[in-house]
Amino acid sequence: MRMREQGFSIIELMVAMAVFVLTIAAASNVFLSVLTQFKQQSKISESSMDDMIGLEILQRDIENAGYGLPWIIPVGVAYNETVIGYDDAPSNPPRGIVSGNGAGVNGSDYLVIKAVNVVSNNVAQNWTWLQAGPVSLNGLSGQSFDVNDNVMVISPGTSTADARTLVVNGLAFATTYGATGSFVPSGLATNIIYGVDPGNMRMPFNRADYFISNANVPSRCAPGTGVLVKGEVSQVNGSLTTYPLMDCVADMQVVYQTDANGDMMTDGQTNNMVLLSAQQIRTTVKEVRVYILAHEGQLDRNFTYLTNPVTVGEFGLGQSFDFTVIPITNWPNYRWKVYTMVVRLDNLNLR
Repeated sequence: MRMREQGFSIIELMVAMAVFVLTIAAASNVFLSVLTQFKQQSKISESSMDDMIGLEILQRDIENAGYGLPWIIPVGVAYNETVIGYDDAPSNPPRGIVSGNGAGVNGSDYLVIKAVNVVSNNVAQNWTWLQAGPVSLNGLSGQSFDVNDNVMVISPGTSTADARTLVVNGLAFATTYGATGSFVPSGLATNIIYGVDPGNMRMPFNRADYFISNANVPSRCAPGTGVLVKGEVSQVNGSLTTYPLMDCVADMQVVYQTDANGDMMTDGQTNNMVLLSAQQIRTTVKEVRVYILAHEGQLDRNFTYLTNPVTVGEFGLGQSFDFTVIPITNWPNYRWKVYTMVVRLDNLNLR
């Protein structure tokens, strides 16, 4: 008697294959979802680390606003500044901090910081004392100067009328560290030497501009956003060399806390100081608050951002950023965040 051969019918095989395909498809969807989330979180972590570094640089420069600046420019002395604007040249004392309200991309602000040490060259980080006689007392970094480094000399003064006067030789304020003989004070007075630049000197200070740029924006950024950059002003020709600090930025707003009555307590706010003099800025502005609107990570079709408009600023100052008025392509599919920075201006009025 012939035995029946055991096996699977074609229908059974087709059912099994269908189940297998459905299982693989479900697993693939889960894997793709996990992979997408992993990439999104990786981009968020990566951008967060970069943003922290950029914000640290911005905070440091704001804290240094006014450091080493001359308060009094002798009559007849002139200097050159930039080809950009926000200048105090040719003869006004430089303002430690100033901004253009709504002057940048998407109605953002343009921030200018003037101080000796807000640029990346090593000379600008150095200073020392200058006294009469054959010996100068080295300051904390005086040993780091090279004889050819371009420096300026400040007389601290004894009163408000002569405080932080730019020392000149004739009408020349620029010299090198190895040629300060004509800038030596008389008697027991002490001047201060500040390093400015290793090779050139068109102005007796350095300057850094912060603004949103439309150039070289990463592809992961939402169309319509830009890059927050730091622009260092060249002592050669007044042009800017820019360094990217923060990607995917839609807005930056600057608000100042002021002390109008001189009691060392803030009692007012403003977002426009263009018309204030260097002295008015020194005596009234006590704190700077910077607000930056940017997105974390990249486009995520599975995410929906629900807030619009977004408040960038406070005290009724800054901007109510509306994604429909200032078009940002696919804005609901990005994770937006407002970064807030509060900085005291401890160097602005420092004698």
